[in-house]
Amino acid sequence: MVTIDIFRNEEDTTAIAAGQTVFKEGDAGSHTMFVVVEGEVDLLVKGRLVEHLGPGGVFGEMALLDTVPRSATAIAKTACRLVEINERRFRFLVQQTPHFALQMMRVIADRLRRMDDRL
Repeated sequence: MVTIDIFRNEEDTTAIAAGQTVFKEGDAGSHTMFVVVEGEVDLLVKGRLVEHLGPGGVFGEMALLDTVPRSATAIAKTACRLVEINERRFRFLVQQTPHFALQMMRVIADRLRRMDDRL
């Protein structure tokens, strides 16, 4: 899994308690993705664990690309600190930090490959 390290010193974070749901499959995407700064998050599709993320992991990125409902449920496995990235900040990061854009493309490509392997 590709990790995004540029947020490791981010101060504007959201604390999430262990067991708390960040979002549910089917929720409106709200044009927000998340980066795990501390802790662990599980991603589930149809109730099945598909990915376990630690610091540097990103999730919810599809909500920045389209307006369809969330395709997974994200649950904090441990207490977490998350950075919320809205569409405006995402566009800025892609424009100002080409490495960020490449990392995001790798995240998406990696997830697509793993989904193909499961078919």
